[in-house]
Amino acid sequence: MGFLRRPVAVLAAILTALSIAFLNDSFAGTFSEKVTRTVRQLSPHLAAKMRPPLTPVIRGRPSSKRTIHICGRPRWVFVFIFSSVSFILWYVSCGLLTVLWALAIALLATVLHASFRTPNLKARLNTFREEFRAVWRNYSEL
Repeated sequence: MGFLRRPVAVLAAILTALSIAFLNDSFAGTFSEKVTRTVRQLSPHLAAKMRPPLTPVIRGRPSSKRTIHICGRPRWVFVFIFSSVSFILWYVSCGLLTVLWALAIALLATVLHASFRTPNLKARLNTFREEFRAVWRNYSEL
């Protein structure tokens, strides 16, 4: 139903989800590998250009601060491009207000959940269990 009413908003939601997914290291690496393999079947020359630059190895160990590359470009480039395009599509589809309301409700729900959550619930349940066992022992002795 949403696709029939606002197809651009659905595309914006997909691009937003993809830009958030690019922030995950394993997703970004897998995505880059799959795209590179697909491009390699079509054009090996273009796939060679999509390889990330070589990282220097110091004393037999790779650098601990390794940047994630997607299709040969740093990850932040892809996140910025997909986020910008999705923001523009949200604005064009007049769904930006809906998204802002959804984010506000999600933030409010998260804050409410965190404030009403009982601290150290596991310890309280263990205490209750021990008290129950003690009372049960007293009843069984009678």
